[in-house]
Amino acid sequence: MLLKKYCFFILLIIVYQKTFAQKEKSKSTNAVKTEKLEEVIISSFHINDSLQNAPASIGILSKKDLLQNNATDISTVMNTIPGVFMQSSNFTTTRISIRGIGARTPYGTNKIRAFYGSIPLTSGNSETVIDDIDLENLNQIEIIKGPLSSIYGSGLGGAILISPQLSKNNGQNAGISSVFGSFGLLKNSLNYSLDEKKSSFNLSYHNLKSDGWRDNSSYKREGVTLAGELFRRPNSKLTYFSNYTYLKGFIPSSINKEDYENNPKLGASTWVASKGFKEYKTTLAGLAYDFKVMDNLNNSTSVFINYKDSNEPRPFDILRQYTFATGARMQFSGNFEMGKLKNQFVFGMEYFSDNYNGNTFENLYKQNNGQGSLEGNPLTETDQKRHFYNLFSQIRSMVSEKLELQFGLNYNETHFELTNFLPQKTSTEKYSYDGIFSPQLSVLFKPNQQQTIYFSASRGFSLPATEETLTSNGAINPDIKPENGYNFEVGGKFYFFNKNLYAEMAVYRMEIKDLLVAKRIGDDQYEGVNAGKTLHKGIEITLKHNWQINRLFNLNSYIGTSIGKYEFQEFVDSGNDYSGNKLTGVPANKVNSGLILNTRFGIYFNADYQFVDEIPMNDANSSFSDSYTIVNLKTGYRFEILHNLNTNLAFGINNMTNEKYASLILPNALPVGTSSPRYYYPGLPVNYYGTISLNYLF
Repeated sequence: MLLKKYCFFILLIIVYQKTFAQKEKSKSTNAVKTEKLEEVIISSFHINDSLQNAPASIGILSKKDLLQNNATDISTVMNTIPGVFMQSSNFTTTRISIRGIGARTPYGTNKIRAFYGSIPLTSGNSETVIDDIDLENLNQIEIIKGPLSSIYGSGLGGAILISPQLSKNNGQNAGISSVFGSFGLLKNSLNYSLDEKKSSFNLSYHNLKSDGWRDNSSYKREGVTLAGELFRRPNSKLTYFSNYTYLKGFIPSSINKEDYENNPKLGASTWVASKGFKEYKTTLAGLAYDFKVMDNLNNSTSVFINYKDSNEPRPFDILRQYTFATGARMQFSGNFEMGKLKNQFVFGMEYFSDNYNGNTFENLYKQNNGQGSLEGNPLTETDQKRHFYNLFSQIRSMVSEKLELQFGLNYNETHFELTNFLPQKTSTEKYSYDGIFSPQLSVLFKPNQQQTIYFSASRGFSLPATEETLTSNGAINPDIKPENGYNFEVGGKFYFFNKNLYAEMAVYRMEIKDLLVAKRIGDDQYEGVNAGKTLHKGIEITLKHNWQINRLFNLNSYIGTSIGKYEFQEFVDSGNDYSGNKLTGVPANKVNSGLILNTRFGIYFNADYQFVDEIPMNDANSSFSDSYTIVNLKTGYRFEILHNLNTNLAFGINNMTNEKYASLILPNALPVGTSSPRYYYPGLPVNYYGTISLNYLF
């Protein structure tokens, strides 16, 4: 509450201070413009500056896309990207897989690197969390599919690049918005931004809460985001960004098939009895300085910190974790000519250091008279220090107006130190992986300015998580190796009908070896082994169409389709041969489509559809989840109340057919006592929401 009052007080002072930025003429919010599908500009991390010229499959979520639904659940918009599958349960448990990579992770997301600006969101423990940051504070998300590790380092499945919102409009802008909905959903947001000639400033606060629809599933999150630019000149600028989040979410956990079919509101009995939850505070902050060294050479240098303090009472213990990460990234980019051959290049270095401390304690909830979790004696204490560096380079050569070649190379070294304090005497071990080279080669052919065909080949790797590097007694297992694999891809990107239709297709084949298998040896204990190979191949198709019906109506539509075949090529686990079986935890096929109707009167209508194929729930392929379809609808009205004061009123229905589905699957769940395995996290039934926002441009 103190944080909320403090932020609100700051916003009031800023909003009512003397206006010192230039005023901008009011822009009508209800006119339908005759627009074509514009070419998408991508992150400055890339050697290319546009999506069409990038010889890779990159999914883009614009600001408009991110706010398409109710601006509270990122999984809804992430799943519109072909090849990307994000499972989510009650905001507290999420898993992202890209082209099947990362699907078998028991909890959370790994094998994918994520960045907020230039700050890594992926911890030294290989865990990635992207849903802490409020959607309204993001400018764009880019999802790079496949191991293009020459720039981004370890990320076998790909990389997620999140661009912070630095400012909203020229001059000053203040806004307030609220979202309210079923099951006690309420989100309030405040925002102020300033954009001047030499600087920009964006400050926002949000508070999100929900009563939940299952037992033990209430949730609360609040956060403050600050971002902008300073000392902005034609050849240099300093970018700053930071985000603070506090979160507390109760965990209903997974349930078995009988409860899922008969009473999906139930939570797992032990989690309900212990009132298990996840609570943490996290802060990340960074500075990035971009400047021109000389006419053909630019530099971007960034430093960051990332801090997380968490507490998680669970039926089998209470887990306390503290993580503090620091790092820096330096990147040079430029161009040169060799005769008539024009070239662009990127090279640099990334350093990352992560200090982790974890403690577990007895959970005496059974002795606490129904009051939930109660901390008992300490059980374990572990410290881990992990650091790595990536050396990366990439060169782009324009052989002719129609032909380009790209070559990249990444070198990674990772070292870590593990100290165990309990229950045995203190012991410290050090270990490092052999240096890993990851090359990438691409060929891009442009028949004309509106069509691109490319081929790429790349090698990637993913580092094991902490629990995967340990034996059953908590010592480092020196036999564990990083997963690695090769990706081969052919694709094309095309504009048709005077840029009113955009089509994209990618065909890929990826082979992963040294597959890491997390074998359960306790309630929350896993031991990793390199157990085999997997094969990932598929086709992804994206179509986007803009139709200017007349001067009053404009219709945008899209469809994204993933058709995949993910299987174990060689896989023997505990004497069981699963070779040839379908890969656990991911659907082979997925379809998303939608349409957006805008009118000159400010009224708009959105509809989107998602089909998810059945999902293998265990390695033996003896159990599958049912396929499902989800339909969401939204309508709203944008209008100007007063000069420069605009509002948006909207109402939406999610899962309007009340489809029963599992929003997250726990792969390879084991039976508990005489009960069947708890595979299922039930998805929300039909639910409703409304939004109201006010925005004032000074």
